[in-house]
Amino acid sequence: MPMGRRLAGMNYVFEFGQVFAAWDELLAGALRTLWLSAAAMAIGMVVAVLGALGKTGGPKLLRWVIDAYIELIRNTPFLIQIFVIFFGLPAIGIRLEADQASLLALVVNVSAYGIEIIRAGIESISKGQIEAGRALGLKPLQIFRLVVLKPAIQAIYPALTSQFILLMLNSSVCSAIAASELTGAANDIQARNFRSFEVYFVVTGMYFALSLIFWGIFAMIERTFLRQPATR
Repeated sequence: MPMGRRLAGMNYVFEFGQVFAAWDELLAGALRTLWLSAAAMAIGMVVAVLGALGKTGGPKLLRWVIDAYIELIRNTPFLIQIFVIFFGLPAIGIRLEADQASLLALVVNVSAYGIEIIRAGIESISKGQIEAGRALGLKPLQIFRLVVLKPAIQAIYPALTSQFILLMLNSSVCSAIAASELTGAANDIQARNFRSFEVYFVVTGMYFALSLIFWGIFAMIERTFLRQPATR
């Protein structure tokens, strides 16, 4: 009997047609994933810049609070973070829709990592370089643009691009609270046609394709804008 079950399992007929029949749902989910990722990254980087400035030049209490926030987020699962926001906040009267909770959770998560990345970029610029720029007669704006900003971006660019890819992939966890992103769309399709392997195989390919596309875009941006010598 066990052998019969195994043989029956080997006769599984793949039916990808049922998956591609719902292609519009998958595409809408992919676009929602991109929107969530881009919005979370943009907002998160603003928070991260403020946090990095506070950590490098703020008062001791502020630095302690920022450090505590970073360690809390980096040492707890993202799934728990999103559950606290979606299921926990209503206990204190704050109710968010699934997509709103997903965006907030992604921002909270990426900001903690972004603070450390941007702090490292700021601290990679030595005071000697700034003083050399002044000695060359550069104006403050030129010093910021050529001596501080561009080298700092060059230093942290690979880490930032990697963080965006990770953020996009982590957005799949938002399906746990029924957010309308790619994995959530896949779950809805699978619940209707029960073609689990086909649905998640296609979605795996879509995530992989999105990652490759963005890696290519980021590499092109780096070659075009970040590897050219700075000019006055």
